[in-house]
Amino acid sequence: MGARKKITADAKKEANKSLYFAKLNGVPTSPRKMRLVADMIRGMEVNRALGVLKFSTKEASIRMEKLLKSAIANWETKTEQKAENANLYVSAVYVDSATQLKRLRTAPQGRGYRIRKRSNHVTLFVDTKITNDNQN
Repeated sequence: MGARKKITADAKKEANKSLYFAKLNGVPTSPRKMRLVADMIRGMEVNRALGVLKFSTKEASIRMEKLLKSAIANWETKTEQKAENANLYVSAVYVDSATQLKRLRTAPQGRGYRIRKRSNHVTLFVDTKITNDNQN
């Protein structure tokens, strides 16, 4: 690795120490369906978001709930505090497109229709309300 790349990588690593997030890569759900669930909880308090995800009928909400619990656990590990005492909220959720599996479905008259089985990457950030108010 070159010197400039190493400096940049170290700067990114140092910046990530103050962020509390969890990532889920290669989820076999279309990004559009996952974004519907992400929009439901974006900006919400953590306990309320867990309740919304628990009682949602969407299949993607199961994976999002597990990811949110992981982000909360990451926050607890980095800050050495309990999440019940803090004012945690979902600060940002990103859903990015991942690889597509391309398949063929038989069609009339010897043709084939292409089926794209989409997948996505989800990144979920949590933060405390107190830290956010102090920065403003």
